[in-house]
Amino acid sequence: MNPSSTPPPPFWRSRPGIVLGMLLVIALFYLAREHYGHLSQALPYLILLLCPLLHLFGHAHGGHHSKDGDRN
Repeated sequence: MNPSSTPPPPFWRSRPGIVLGMLLVIALFYLAREHYGHLSQALPYLILLLCPLLHLFGHAHGGHHSKDGDRN
């Protein structure tokens, strides 16, 4: 093994990984464009669902605690 050789790049940085990522973005764009009517009807419910999820994850990362350990 040559000491000056570099390890191969991760899959997402290789040429097939970049091509696959671009194809996935294009497919998601067209899928969202074709089903925009359905997505726009569900958007208010998705926003309401996001509120309790953000509240749960906010508490999991130390929400409502001060630095000295007192609970608010």
